[in-house]
Amino acid sequence: MLPGCVTAEGCFTVSCHRPDYTVRNQRVGSYPARLGELADGSGVENQGNFPDGQITVREGEPVYEIANPLPFRGATFISQSWAEARAARPESIRLPKPPEVSCHRSLNFNRLPQPLLLSLAISSTDPADLIRLAEMSCDFSCDQQGRVTGLRYEEHQGSPRPLLKNHDLFECVVNNPHLPDDYKRVMVLRPGVQGNSEIVGEYGGPGQATHVFEYLRRNSYIPWGHYAANLADDAVRYAVADLTPADMTGLRHLYYQRTYLRLAEMQGIDPGPQHKCLAAEELEELRLAILARLADRPPGDLPLNGILWGWNFGFDFSGSGYRLHASHQQIHQQYALLPPTVSSPTGPALPSFAGGDLVAQWGREFRQATGRGFFAAYLEAIRRNTRPDGRADREASLIVHEDEQVIIFVPKAQVSQWELQIICKGGVGNILEADLACRQSLDQALLLAQRILAGLGAKMVTSIEYSKRIDNPDRDQRLLYALLPKLPYSMGAFSEAQLRWVCSHFPEDFAIACRAQLPGSKRP
Repeated sequence: MLPGCVTAEGCFTVSCHRPDYTVRNQRVGSYPARLGELADGSGVENQGNFPDGQITVREGEPVYEIANPLPFRGATFISQSWAEARAARPESIRLPKPPEVSCHRSLNFNRLPQPLLLSLAISSTDPADLIRLAEMSCDFSCDQQGRVTGLRYEEHQGSPRPLLKNHDLFECVVNNPHLPDDYKRVMVLRPGVQGNSEIVGEYGGPGQATHVFEYLRRNSYIPWGHYAANLADDAVRYAVADLTPADMTGLRHLYYQRTYLRLAEMQGIDPGPQHKCLAAEELEELRLAILARLADRPPGDLPLNGILWGWNFGFDFSGSGYRLHASHQQIHQQYALLPPTVSSPTGPALPSFAGGDLVAQWGREFRQATGRGFFAAYLEAIRRNTRPDGRADREASLIVHEDEQVIIFVPKAQVSQWELQIICKGGVGNILEADLACRQSLDQALLLAQRILAGLGAKMVTSIEYSKRIDNPDRDQRLLYALLPKLPYSMGAFSEAQLRWVCSHFPEDFAIACRAQLPGSKRP
């Protein structure tokens, strides 16, 4: 029996636990106490906590277990009562809007303890609050009119660094969308204020529809060339609602361009002059030239053959001092190329890690066991889906949106509350196999999926790409994106650390809530 939930026939399998067990009672004492009283004055007691004999659970609440289609991602557990409550009202699957918060008129900020300062810096919607907190976190230089023009610096080991008075407060306030843009630019957006990372690419420019910089992260945990595409300081975007199609095109264009340039150099292909942003058509010509050259190259011969892409959107910080997501909310994406192997000081070279390799391994195991490609079966199962609860009177589609190139859907087994996935429908396993039309569809789908999640109230979303190795000839493995929101009541704990993902809704009902966010849909 294969461990995943996708069968060779293109169907999903779902397990259902029906609790039925007996518990021996080993308690020694009983400790009755009055807990309080009802409105009529009658008491509320705790005697139910101290039963006399053993406990028998018969026909308990059903719990659905759904093995992930990719088994290395664990399994999802859905309690029927939680899911039924949302199935009756799919429009309830959303987060409330945060309240308006303003404190500067009634509080002396200088006397607030640190946890309250941090909480206020994150939650305040009043620019006057945030300006005052910003001035408590660092020192500014200003012009004659009192407008901020820069930060004050101090010498540190021979180099200037910003003079920060409260680092955590600084990080919290610069990530608040309600901080005035001139403060955002001075504190965190202006090139160089976050360090000396070189800008090696650019899309758009001042006065254009968008402006994106590509930074080289020289000293990185990704040691083969780590790049980040950030919106420039003249294109301030702090919310998905502010992100335009041109912005997404720019962010993704720099990802495609850097990947193709590096692959072209490895193939001895001249991509043209430097200090130029290639047009979309030029990128397509370069992509085709790389593919033609690769056709004559034996597999395993590339020094870099894996692709890494990710996006942490959103920021939060607890009053107790825990950073809850990305280091900076300004919209940015990160990417790199990976080698097939890494040298080892203790022996022969070892395989390098890439998430897409886990997908490839499962695809091989699935084909060996069934004789069929996994993604062919997976896409068929998505289209043939039925609900875990067996209800035929409720919508069963997992599909949120699709076009000729890609499909956005709710995975049958979500590893994050509100997870969405995007799959290329054709034989596209990485961005080198994606033509111009496919790349445009991917860009639009990523933006649409982010807007759907933001429309439901998600503030923090991690997006990852599962990509096929460039020299892997398997035509079944598809390029897969997973968008993983972090919800206030579902940040992850011991269950999730064991790859046991607890979910409070059926995937089909979340798909209904997502479709309600599409343009032209009737909003709840």
